[in-house]
Amino acid sequence: MSPAIQGVVVLVVTLVILLSGAPVAFALGSIAIAFLIIFQGVDSLQVVADTFYASLHDFTLVSIPMFVMMGAAIGSSPAGKDLYEALDRWFYRVPGGLVISNIGACSIFAALTGSSPACCAAIGKMGIPEMRRRGYPDDVATGAICAGGTLGILIPPSITFILYGIATESSIGRLFLAGVLPGVLLTALFILWTMFILWKRGFRSHALDFRYSWREKFQSIPKILPFVVVIVGVMYTLYGGVATPSEAAGVGAALCVILAVVIYRMWSPDKWWLILYDTTRESVMILMIIAAAVLFGYMLTSLYLTQTLAQAIADMHVNRWVLMFLINVFLLVCGFFIPPAAIILMTAPILLPIITAAGFDPIWFGVIITINMEIGLIHPPVGLNLYIVNSIAPDVPVTKIMYGTIPYVLCMMLAIVILCIFPEIATWLPDTLMGPVRGG
Repeated sequence: MSPAIQGVVVLVVTLVILLSGAPVAFALGSIAIAFLIIFQGVDSLQVVADTFYASLHDFTLVSIPMFVMMGAAIGSSPAGKDLYEALDRWFYRVPGGLVISNIGACSIFAALTGSSPACCAAIGKMGIPEMRRRGYPDDVATGAICAGGTLGILIPPSITFILYGIATESSIGRLFLAGVLPGVLLTALFILWTMFILWKRGFRSHALDFRYSWREKFQSIPKILPFVVVIVGVMYTLYGGVATPSEAAGVGAALCVILAVVIYRMWSPDKWWLILYDTTRESVMILMIIAAAVLFGYMLTSLYLTQTLAQAIADMHVNRWVLMFLINVFLLVCGFFIPPAAIILMTAPILLPIITAAGFDPIWFGVIITINMEIGLIHPPVGLNLYIVNSIAPDVPVTKIMYGTIPYVLCMMLAIVILCIFPEIATWLPDTLMGPVRGG
C-alpha cells in the first residue's frame, strides 16, 4: 500500500473516531498504536512507552499546569466581576459600553489565564445576565462574550502558544510577545463592530441623564490594580531575564493565589480543593493529548505520511500566498471538528517545514494558527465557547448565539488578512525586545 493510500486511510479513520466523541488523547493514542501494528507489526510497540515518556520529559511542560492554575484561581474568585464593573464605569457613555466593557475585561482576563474557556466563563457569568437585564440584544450579548473569550489563547500567556512552541521547537517567549499586538488588534476589531451594530440599531443601555460620578469612577480603579500587578509580574520575570517561561508561570500562579487569598479572602478549603481539582484535571488532559499527539506524529513520520504530504504540497509549485490560503482553509475546517490542542500538536510539525520553505516566519505563523483556533472555539460542532455561553444563558438558543458570533468570526478572518499584509504586527515586538532571529 502506497504512503498516499495509507494517508487517506489514516485521515478517514482519525476523523471518524474524533467525530464519534471519543476523548482526544485516547483516540489519537489508539489510532497510532493500531496503525503501527497493522503496517509495521507488533515489534513496533517497543517504541510506544519511550515515545510517551520522551514527549513529556520536557521542563517547559511545567508551565502548563501553572498557567491552568492561574486561570482556575482567578476564575473561581470575584475577580472577573470586579474587573468588569470597573471597566463599565468608564465606558458606560460609549454606544454599547457594557459590551465593550466585557470585551475589555476578556482581553485583560486573557492576560491572566491563557485559557479561552476560563476567560469566557469568568466574564460571561457576570456580564451576560447584566447585559440582558439592561436590554442588550441576546445575539450581541452572547456573541461578544463568545468572541471575547477566545482572546484567552491569543493574548499571552497562552497555553496554545506553549503547545505550538513545543511542537515546533520555537521560542515560547517570542511567541508570547508576538501575540500581544495581534491581540490588541483583534480586541479593537471586536469593539468597533460592537459599537457600529448597536449604533445602527439605535440601542442605548442607560437613560440620557444617567451618570457615574468621578468619585465612583476612581473608586473602581483599585479593583483593576491587582490584575495589573499580576500581568506586570509575569511579564517582567519572563522578559526581564529573571526566569524561563516555566518559572514565570510559577510566579504567575503564586501571584494569582496571593490575589485570591489576600484580596478576595478565599480561605475555604472547599474552594481550594475545587481549584486544585480543576487544575489537575485540565492539566492531565492537556498532557495526555500532548503525549498521544507526539505518538500519533511518530506514526505518521514512520509511515512516511508527513514526508509524502510535504512533498506533494512542494510539487504543487503554487504561489506562496495561495499556499497560505489553502493552509488557512485546512486549519479552519479542522477547527470545526477537532479541539485546538489536538490540531496544533498534529499539524504544526507537518506544516512547519512547508511554511518555512515558502519563506514564512514560524513565529508569525504561530499567531495565524492561533487565530484559526479561535474561530474553531466559536463554531460548531466543537465550538466550546458556544456551549459555555449556552450554559450561562440556557434560554438563549444555540442558533442565536451562533448568529451573534458570525460578525466576530469575520473580524478574526479580517485580522488574518491584515496580519498577512502587515506581518510586522506580530513580529515587530519580539524582534525589538529579543532581537531578530539569527539567520532570519
